[in-house]
Amino acid sequence: MKTFCGRANPTTGSMEWLEEGEDYDYHQEIARSRYADMLHDKDRNVKYYQGIRAAVSRVKERGEKAIVLDIGTGTGLLSMMAASAGADFCYAIEVFKPMANAAVKIVEKNGFSDKIKVINKHSTEVTVGPDGDMQCRANILVTELFDTELIGEGALPTYEHAHKYLIQEGCEAVPHRATVYVQLVESRRMWSWKKLFPIHVEAEDGEKILVPPSEMENCPGLPSVCDIQLNQMPLSDFSTLSDVVKMFSVDFSKPVQSASTCYRVQLEPVKSGKAQIVLSWWDIDMDPSGMINCSMAPYWVKPTSALQWRDHWMQCVYFLPHEEPVLQGEKLYLTACRDEYSVWYNLQKTRADEEEHKADVCVESPVCRCRAHLLWNRPRFGELNDQSRTRQYIKSLRKVLTTDSVCLCISDGSLLPMLAHYLGAKQVQCMQPSRIDLYHPHELMAGTNNLEDKIKIIEARPELLKPSHLEDKKISVLVGEPFFTTSLLPWHNLYFWYARTAVSSHLASNVTVLPQSASLHMMIVEFQDLWRIRSPCGICEGFDVRTMDDMIKDSLNFRESKEAEPHPLWEYPCKSLSEPQEVLTFDFTKTVPEHCLSTEGSVKLLRKGKSHGAVLWMEYHLTADISVSTGLVQLSNEKGNCEWNPHCKQGVYFFSSVIESEILSDPTAVEYAMNFDTKTGEIAMDFKL
Repeated sequence: MKTFCGRANPTTGSMEWLEEGEDYDYHQEIARSRYADMLHDKDRNVKYYQGIRAAVSRVKERGEKAIVLDIGTGTGLLSMMAASAGADFCYAIEVFKPMANAAVKIVEKNGFSDKIKVINKHSTEVTVGPDGDMQCRANILVTELFDTELIGEGALPTYEHAHKYLIQEGCEAVPHRATVYVQLVESRRMWSWKKLFPIHVEAEDGEKILVPPSEMENCPGLPSVCDIQLNQMPLSDFSTLSDVVKMFSVDFSKPVQSASTCYRVQLEPVKSGKAQIVLSWWDIDMDPSGMINCSMAPYWVKPTSALQWRDHWMQCVYFLPHEEPVLQGEKLYLTACRDEYSVWYNLQKTRADEEEHKADVCVESPVCRCRAHLLWNRPRFGELNDQSRTRQYIKSLRKVLTTDSVCLCISDGSLLPMLAHYLGAKQVQCMQPSRIDLYHPHELMAGTNNLEDKIKIIEARPELLKPSHLEDKKISVLVGEPFFTTSLLPWHNLYFWYARTAVSSHLASNVTVLPQSASLHMMIVEFQDLWRIRSPCGICEGFDVRTMDDMIKDSLNFRESKEAEPHPLWEYPCKSLSEPQEVLTFDFTKTVPEHCLSTEGSVKLLRKGKSHGAVLWMEYHLTADISVSTGLVQLSNEKGNCEWNPHCKQGVYFFSSVIESEILSDPTAVEYAMNFDTKTGEIAMDFKL
């Protein structure tokens, strides 16, 4: 059986479906999975073990056999915990075949084959009875089916089915219950991930303001949750308007309903402000008394308790449909609506004479109507709203544009064409090659700002550009941010270079290209926590899970060269062990060369620490003296703490073995080799420690 996998093609700026060997997809899914992260989550594992021991004891005290159903067993860890706690038998269900095979090996290696049966099925396909997958219904339900939003992985329908068909009435459940908490906040930074703010441009004929259209202003945005590491969000970036409030709970020991419903709580703002954002997280009680609790609460909620780092469960940012001014002490009602897989919020102001608990009509899930939220993801909204970044582009455009400029912009969903017009370009055209289907937001912006006849949209790919598109004029200024929606890794935006090459016959002999060049930069780092997602676990709570470690290692080695992977490093603190180093340059004033661009060298380690990997990012040199970085913004101190561009993902290449430099009398170096294949647009890299 062949597998088709989507990959970004940096030479065409589009997603392509490639036919891979039958084991490719499974290798990638394992290699990029979060299993290692979960096994390193000590708090989760200890609490699950305590909850399972307590549940088995309660069943035994009733004089019953302890029969466990473990849905989504993964490595089989929770079933092994149950068996070692005295459970008589465990049914461990795992739908992902490679994982189920690994669970069988792990269970056998730990000596539990006689107590645990691994079933490679979806739980809704499991049968019960003398000839079924399970001999009888279970009386203990153990699951770990949760994501950051709690219900996004289908926990509710899975529980609903299990209660109906797979477990006894009055069963024990681990976890016993989950509770969702909310807090109302005002945050310009987070709000900038949903709304486009006005842009001020100082032009020759006075200040111009680029305003967002009302369709964007009134659009509720996308229904998908924004899940982030809220523990990396400084208190200076938001203002809490309410106390933390319990929104709703789910008791997993009783039948669960997955049908859409609403919950409503009353809030009293603790200060006046603009209600924009609902921050949310959950905790789980592993036992009925709530003594064994595992919480996702962020640092300001539980400042005294040690925070467990985890990447599989984070915190949620929900955007209210509209910004709502609120006053300290006034009565507000926050409504959470949910379907089987997602949650969304609405804030109402209710007059005192209205009935307090009137039945809520379930509000429909938010749908983007302006289509801007389909073109720009949340980090992209943040990037377009970054005033200091916009100023760099304005400053650069001012240097290169004249009243005779014929300007072509090649970037997806860019505001540069409008800025170029305001700054005096005679003629402005734009192309967004990756999303020819999504010019609607651009048209809305142009219409609102009376620029419809000032900027021409060319609905063609660069290689299909004709002189008639340009009214038989040559392009004197070619601009790009560059930004393309299909880019996954920092260097994928080099598609701009390929597009520039494709339109070269339409460029004036003295054309100005902005940016004029780009460079790839690299730095060796020690991660505070991110290393855990690629780190072998070995023994977890006394159980040998090295089979899983080997499986992840084999999957990472599956491709001839390991690849860098994208991560937003503002969420994942690290310290630099080397100076940042420029490793490759790309000259946009010339066409893409036929030959590969290669380099090799070494980078010295200057600080003590563990070399977990290399971080890679691009810098775009707009003009000779103005650059923008997609990676390192600044190295803050002698300790090597790093500040990263918060709107971009950086490339992270994890080293297969970690070197620890404790003394620096003999500086250690990391050797590197980079090869930019101009035929594929990909960068192959190799590091030797």
